Amino acid sequence: MNEISAENKDRKLRPIMFVGTGSDVGKSVIAAGFCRIFKQDGFSPAPFKAQNMSLNSYVTAEGLEMGRAQVVQAEASGIPCESDMNPVLLKPTSDQSSQVILNGKPVGNQSAHAYFMANDRHELFAAVKAAFDRLSQKYHPIVLEGAGSISELNLKHRDITNLRMAAHAGAATFLVADIDKGGVFGSVYGTIALLSEEERSLMQGIIINKFRGDSRLFEDGKRMLEELTGLPVVGVLPYFRDIHIEEEDSVSLEKKFRQAATGKVNVAVILLPRLSNFTDFDRLESDERVNLFYSQDPAEIEKADIIIIPGSKNTAEDMLAIKNNGIASAILRSHKSGKTVVGICGGYQMLGAEISDPHGVEGSIASITGLGILPLTTELQTRKTTTQCSFSFLNNPAKSTGYEIHMGTTKIHGQPSPVAIFEDGRQDGFLLNEKTWGCYIHGMLDNDHVIDYLLKPYAASLEKPRISIHDFKKEQYDKLANMIREHVDMNLIYNSLYKEPRLC
Repeated sequence: MNEISAENKDRKLRPIMFVGTGSDVGKSVIAAGFCRIFKQDGFSPAPFKAQNMSLNSYVTAEGLEMGRAQVVQAEASGIPCESDMNPVLLKPTSDQSSQVILNGKPVGNQSAHAYFMANDRHELFAAVKAAFDRLSQKYHPIVLEGAGSISELNLKHRDITNLRMAAHAGAATFLVADIDKGGVFGSVYGTIALLSEEERSLMQGIIINKFRGDSRLFEDGKRMLEELTGLPVVGVLPYFRDIHIEEEDSVSLEKKFRQAATGKVNVAVILLPRLSNFTDFDRLESDERVNLFYSQDPAEIEKADIIIIPGSKNTAEDMLAIKNNGIASAILRSHKSGKTVVGICGGYQMLGAEISDPHGVEGSIASITGLGILPLTTELQTRKTTTQCSFSFLNNPAKSTGYEIHMGTTKIHGQPSPVAIFEDGRQDGFLLNEKTWGCYIHGMLDNDHVIDYLLKPYAASLEKPRISIHDFKKEQYDKLANMIREHVDMNLIYNSLYKEPRLC
């Protein structure tokens, strides 16, 4: 751990920003690691990403919605999350349209063309800067994350996330490049070469990410990059598989297209076309008793002991998709054969008899029949429910926590059989039997006793994990911070944060 002098600890650090040569270079995880480092070193960091595009979201204590990447980074910082950490969230509803969340609240759906071309980008940028300014009054350093590539010339003048934000923040900015993809010299040099002089003045260094093997073999490459760009390569981070940090990007799902395995409880998560909040299953996936995999293959799904239908940003269209590709039939056969079938949020709606969307909230399908496993129907509403919740799960005395994000109202037909009872007496979900149930609550499977209930019919001979999810996450954040310290020149990083920013 770096030694920070008492004098420097009393000085306010300028913000730091991580931008990329492209998407999925690892900025989110690196930002989380630096949040942890600054916390360990006695500072008060907080994350910030002006605009996020993701179907993985979370609800703050105030009932405001934000991207999960900044929730993870806030967790690494040891602070509660708040919507100012991610003031603009885009949740795709189709290939051409997204729901726009501003300061935690939905403000409508827009096509990509309308969103990126309309004049309200100026208003969005003003809102983004105001959110950053509020956050920077309470925390330092602010750890900013960019989005995509910083050298998209046709979009740069409308950008509210990358270098325009860095200039407003006065952030020491570091370029992250993924060497595992290949072409690192071209991507780094090209990115820097396309920056204006003002943008170039913000850049403090380069971080090479996902290096396989002995990083000493890249010493010549490091020197060449420094000569080409005039910027120091401050670190070469290894490709790792032994540190488990929640990832929000759907690209990370590609790593999870596994198959059923022997000696474990096989859990299949249905890979819906518009799957949302797949982070609901990270805790379950980390359980040593479980082999969790995502699949669109009906035959592979039927090999699972437990089938989970996850959330969806377009439930009716995803319901139609699983009818057409044979997955709905595979789920029904598995249910009839006595296997476990569980639905979360949109998946809960799909387990019912019908989903209707009379207001066109999610798409063009006005009504569609569901799987008909649970005695319920759902109607989508224009008002969105976003709230954190505490509840009891099936009368278990242990406190459970989670959060709701949905636009549907579900009606139970017949006698209620709730899965969850909230502290205020409200009920949620429906339990058909021990192996068949659903509910609206995201984060339901972050509760250890819920996982134990889910696995009970299959895991009697398997040893339970010895570490709680809270301790597991803490351990992973510390491992990530230690790995970054080992491979990054932290003295150079701190020196850049103590310098006054150059005014453009």
